[in-house]
Amino acid sequence: MVDSGEGPGAAAARLTGRRVAAERARSGGLAEVRFAGGPAVMVKRGDGPGAVRAEVAGLRWLAAARAVPVPEVLGHDERWMVTELVPTGRPGAEAATRFGRALAALHASGAPAFGAAPPDGPRDAWIGLAPMRNEPGTEWPRWYAEHRVLPYLRAAADRGTLRPGEAAVVERVCERLPELAGPPEPPARLHGDLWSGNVLWGADGRVRLIDPAAHGGHRETDLAMLRLFGCPYLDRIVASYREAAPLADGWAERIGLHQLFPLLVHAALFGRSYAEQALATSRNYAYM
Repeated sequence: MVDSGEGPGAAAARLTGRRVAAERARSGGLAEVRFAGGPAVMVKRGDGPGAVRAEVAGLRWLAAARAVPVPEVLGHDERWMVTELVPTGRPGAEAATRFGRALAALHASGAPAFGAAPPDGPRDAWIGLAPMRNEPGTEWPRWYAEHRVLPYLRAAADRGTLRPGEAAVVERVCERLPELAGPPEPPARLHGDLWSGNVLWGADGRVRLIDPAAHGGHRETDLAMLRLFGCPYLDRIVASYREAAPLADGWAERIGLHQLFPLLVHAALFGRSYAEQALATSRNYAYM
């Protein structure tokens, strides 16, 4: 068993068999490690049970679609993951256009079911610092309510982030999801946590995706999350996506429905301001 005091450099050396020359801490559990006579790599520590296994499985599942590139996994165990380090550049219109088309291809590569975990990935996975259960379902509205909205609604209420009686408006939206969800679509292969911080603009003009919470879901969810926290050249990304894979009528009016999931995750983790956003969004749909 590996000593729990092991650092990122020692973990990278053990998992790759290469000698480490230097390491530099980044934010959170991330570190940049440089091998002797070789390239630098990223080393990430996973603190939650199954977190590394879920992320590795997600990266490999996304890579298997041969659509949007992801950093290559160079080694991992239950606690540490070593991936290639991608030199970053500035966001650009051409890269955004290519990314929109590639994201459409990623989604079109599909999933066995809504809530399907990546091959070899655990059902009990993570989205950021929050647990996320990958429980398969056949009908998106019911699955989304039961496994993506209500668990985080309950978590926010249990932590006191939502006040007594406020959950009812979100529950009302869940009841109405079958009529609000738009035409049925097959399960898409989602990144699952597609906020702008997980969109890596490479120095070579190509976008990579990092830190997935990959699962089978509705493709509009990834697009809604991109919009929630803002993303450079988002209009260009969406336009090229729609050229490659047209979205169903009314997709823009459904953005808020798909944002309820990440908003409630953030409410459970980070507090009241996100709960207020989730409530405001829910009121737009609860009685329309």
